Amino acid sequence: MAGKTPKTPTKSARKTARKPARKAASNNAAKRSIAKPRLLSGGNPQIAKGYGDGPVLAYIAAMPGWKGEVGRSLDALIVRAVPGLQKAVKWNSPFYGIEGQGWFLSFHVFARYVKVAFFRGASLLPVPPGESKQEHVRYLDIHEDDEVDEAQFVDWVKQASKLPGERM
Repeated sequence: MAGKTPKTPTKSARKTARKPARKAASNNAAKRSIAKPRLLSGGNPQIAKGYGDGPVLAYIAAMPGWKGEVGRSLDALIVRAVPGLQKAVKWNSPFYGIEGQGWFLSFHVFARYVKVAFFRGASLLPVPPGESKQEHVRYLDIHEDDEVDEAQFVDWVKQASKLPGERM
């Protein structure tokens, strides 16, 4: 076939030739979006600010080691104690609140423990053990081998959910 010039590809052939590149780019984007979140100092997961169950569950799933089980347990106890609550991740911490009332509780991962913050904890009975520089806030620190008194924790959650929450 000497003397013939090669045909230029048709429009549909060019489109088909580009598809694998688009698909590969799409797969790379999907892999990046499901990549494990970066752990900040102390092992706290870096999760983008978001509202609803999804961001909170992503945070809990990214909690390292034994802390993940603590996070799952806390979330289950809170949800069971206060039906219809709102959830969010703010400042790399899950928040729990009541619509129109504000946030009443949050927790955060540290190197050796998980810190639960009751924003109006000074008003709870009995008062949670951890003191704060903020007048109304009280903490419950949960270490690896600690047995959490679930009945007491649920009672605190129920009490906290009925108090005016924080607007953050």
